[in-house]
Amino acid sequence: MTGTTPAPAPTRLVAAMRWEERVQRGAHPLVYPAIRALRHRGPVVRVPGIGVVVSDAATARAVLLDTERFTKVGPGSPADLWTPVLGPSVLLNMEGADHARLRRALSGLFTPRAVRELVAVSVPDVVAGLAPRLLAGEHVDLVAETATMAGTVICAMTGLPPTDAAVREAMTAAQSVVGLVRLHRRSLTPAQVRHARAVLARLSAPARDAYRAGDPATVPGRMRELGLSEDEAMGAVGAFVLTGTETIQSFVPRLVALSADTGWLDRLLMADPGAGPEPAALRGRVVEEALRVTAPTPAMLRAVRTDATVGDVRVRAGDRVVIATISCCKDAGPFDPDAPVDPAVRHLWFGAGPHFCLGMPLAMAQVDAVLDALRPVAAAGRSVEVADRAVARGVLIPAYRSLVLRAADGGVCASGVAARPGAGSAASPAGEAA
Repeated sequence: MTGTTPAPAPTRLVAAMRWEERVQRGAHPLVYPAIRALRHRGPVVRVPGIGVVVSDAATARAVLLDTERFTKVGPGSPADLWTPVLGPSVLLNMEGADHARLRRALSGLFTPRAVRELVAVSVPDVVAGLAPRLLAGEHVDLVAETATMAGTVICAMTGLPPTDAAVREAMTAAQSVVGLVRLHRRSLTPAQVRHARAVLARLSAPARDAYRAGDPATVPGRMRELGLSEDEAMGAVGAFVLTGTETIQSFVPRLVALSADTGWLDRLLMADPGAGPEPAALRGRVVEEALRVTAPTPAMLRAVRTDATVGDVRVRAGDRVVIATISCCKDAGPFDPDAPVDPAVRHLWFGAGPHFCLGMPLAMAQVDAVLDALRPVAAAGRSVEVADRAVARGVLIPAYRSLVLRAADGGVCASGVAARPGAGSAASPAGEAA
């Protein structure tokens, strides 16, 4: 298998990027075009009522790394949103020594071995039917399947038994809280806080029982074993459920759609990381490039601690900095896994510095599980195509509402070259006019 694939025809690449635009605009029809327009006014722009908006990757990384001047705690920071819901100690709203201590304690949950074990227990049965159904001629909605997978992981995190009803209820509950958040909103209303706390209380009840039982086979029990207090463990469970659910449900279908639209999907599915460093590197390049283009965290917030300069804009203590991750990442160019990686952009969608996303290994393990489940389609000489799709509207994390897949003739031959270059065409998007 060679390390590259022929570049997609310009019309296919344009069509693929247009679909990504539709996904973004479906979620944020006003905010998204406004954020993208701001970059034409400069890399750093002060916007009255919003804050100082950063559209440049190098500047964004500098802000994220400078925890002396910029913080997740304070006016306009993530703490304003999440502390009333999750409590004061959930990483999302911590800094300094307390943050470092809790992060060290939680890191044992996200080692490569730990996430492999969690996913191996909770996910394979959920996705095992993908390839057989596709090969049997069925159409499969990947959004629905990914939601089930994410809900199953929620059950594993909270100690709920993963019955069909529990999975659906857990997913719906998590989405009802995340759906309250908007990019332009600095805090939740009292009614929204009450709703979010009630939802998390229901989700956390089995987690609290598991923590008190101290069973290390459960995630809450493992948190107790790692030295977290009960309140810290419950806050961590809530944070991971809320921040990870929408991200994985958004990214997996967008990864598959983007790869199919640009002609990369067949080779991505054939790239078995267990077969050696070359296929592992290929999968890593495609997934990371899709993360860059989709930017699963469209914006990140920081509060200014002390007077400073962001780019060429002076900021004062109490100001709000909005990092437009979507612009920082997308402006590096269209989807191209063979392009050199800009160090300023690399992994920026997961943050930088002490707040780099702790749950990234778990998210990537779930991505791997879906790709592994789809691999038998490509191995059978068939090609996974997008049969139909529709974008989600009014959501926090841009996503497809449905992404229907089918198996078509074609695929990847033994040499790794696509047998039918036209497979997965995005030129005729059925079922969606955004």
